[in-house]
Amino acid sequence: MKRHTSRTNRAAEVAIVSGGSRGLGLAVVRRLLETGWSVATFSRGDPPADLGPRRRLHWCCVDARDADAVKRFVAEVHERWGAVHALVNNGAIMNESLLTMAREREIVDLVATNVTAPLLLTRAALKVMLLSRGGRIVNVSSIVGRVGVRGVAAYSATKAALEGLTRSLAREVGELGIRVNAVAPGYLDTDMTGGMTEEQRARIVRRTPLGRLGQVGEVAGVIEWLLSPGAAFITGQTFVVDGGFTC
Repeated sequence: MKRHTSRTNRAAEVAIVSGGSRGLGLAVVRRLLETGWSVATFSRGDPPADLGPRRRLHWCCVDARDADAVKRFVAEVHERWGAVHALVNNGAIMNESLLTMAREREIVDLVATNVTAPLLLTRAALKVMLLSRGGRIVNVSSIVGRVGVRGVAAYSATKAALEGLTRSLAREVGELGIRVNAVAPGYLDTDMTGGMTEEQRARIVRRTPLGRLGQVGEVAGVIEWLLSPGAAFITGQTFVVDGGFTC
């Protein structure tokens, strides 16, 4: 297991962010570091060079589908900083194809990465949060888990599953001082939309009341707020951040 760590700072609150090497995950990692959090993150590949060795950062190369690797990662974070105050389930993959044309392996990988892996990570993090009777969890869903979009049926199913997890888990752990919410981003200007044709992007922009694609920093800001004291009386909710696309 590769590691990229920085100096310990036990005074800061500790957040675990899955899939923190690019896109929205990287934006969340940066936002939390900038606002004083200690951040532990992992991905399957190397961390981006521009993140650099920073204070209050812990990174490992972890396959989130590996239950033992996830347990070890959370245990390392707990040993390093003594607590886990927040978890952001961001890591995910997407395959675009009609369900009748999708390969069985692709469907299995989608469910393993987008549903099973967050469940395993959440279970491991909760066991640490329960020690201090408090914590915050944010699951990153998607608007395609709420509206029909052609060609992403399997991916949509995995994101809808995260919203179901959010509602049920909020009831399970609320009395223990743990809040659970979700964020459902719309179309963002990221690698996932980078393969779109100009016509496809123009169609999305026309349908969006704010007339543009979203930026990862705008969603990261909502996630950071949900982890903050300002959202202390909010749990079991999904916040849609899509420029009005689904309104």
